[in-house]
Amino acid sequence: MPDLPRILLWTDTPKAFQDAIAVSSVNARVQVETLARSETPSQAQRVDVQAMLAWGAPPGLLPGMAKLRWVQAPTAGVETWLAMPDLPAQLSLTCARGTHATAMPENILGALFYLAKPYAGIAEDQTCSKWTRRVCTPLSGTTLGILGLGAIGQEVARMANAIGMRVIGTRRGGAALPGLADVLPPERTDEVLAQSNYVLLLLPATPATDNFINADRLAQMKPNAWLLNFGRGHLIVDADLITAVKSKRIAGAILDVFRQEPLPVEHPFWTTEGISVLPHIGGMHPQRDAIVARLFVDNLTRFLDGKPLLHVVDRAAGY
Repeated sequence: MPDLPRILLWTDTPKAFQDAIAVSSVNARVQVETLARSETPSQAQRVDVQAMLAWGAPPGLLPGMAKLRWVQAPTAGVETWLAMPDLPAQLSLTCARGTHATAMPENILGALFYLAKPYAGIAEDQTCSKWTRRVCTPLSGTTLGILGLGAIGQEVARMANAIGMRVIGTRRGGAALPGLADVLPPERTDEVLAQSNYVLLLLPATPATDNFINADRLAQMKPNAWLLNFGRGHLIVDADLITAVKSKRIAGAILDVFRQEPLPVEHPFWTTEGISVLPHIGGMHPQRDAIVARLFVDNLTRFLDGKPLLHVVDRAAGY
């Protein structure tokens, strides 16, 4: 046992990961230890741990973990990791890209239906026994513009296409994708904004995407268009969006991610008519830990076998 690689699950919810390891072929090949997020690794763990699942690390810790060669982030976004000034250059960092591919596309589709169908108003009417005939707006025939056509964006495109929406979007390189009417490189974002009835943000948080949606880009959108952000809060200049919605420059927005979470009670997003605040529900899934755990075990097997890891973060690109 002492000769086995030492693996640390640094999370408040280790059970799914322990269970996945227990039923896998790697179970007999590793020593698995757990640690709550509020705690820090012991001196022995700092000396011996070779791989870990973790949400982050305090300053000064990682450079002192001489044997640590791989960290698995349990999320797709890794901006907090990449912001660490002492993140060792030789450390392999992998993310949980793709683990939102079931829940997030459905939640995004739900947001589109929320905007087009008057169920929310009807539910309010029922509380006072009020019969009000309302008109449902068709999604079929409208254009959905997706900024960031990764795995999630492509699944949203497939689902939207199935209900008759025209789907366009941006992707690095601009290579064509099945089911999309047009795929453009990021440099042609304004063309997507100008054509879309609904603009969906799924871009990662990188220096290039910080404050990406500003007053100039909001001005390229149609006055009756809606903005949906399920990517990262830093994509939007908050004040510019509030101004655009209040002035009816765009119809409004549904936001699931924010610069600070939970969103502070004094933030004007809460009270701006036309902006809907969601409590970061996009990727939540009852079995999400189990999905990430399967990825972790797959990568752990690869790590032990000396094979390439899945979803290695490109530090230059930021994801």
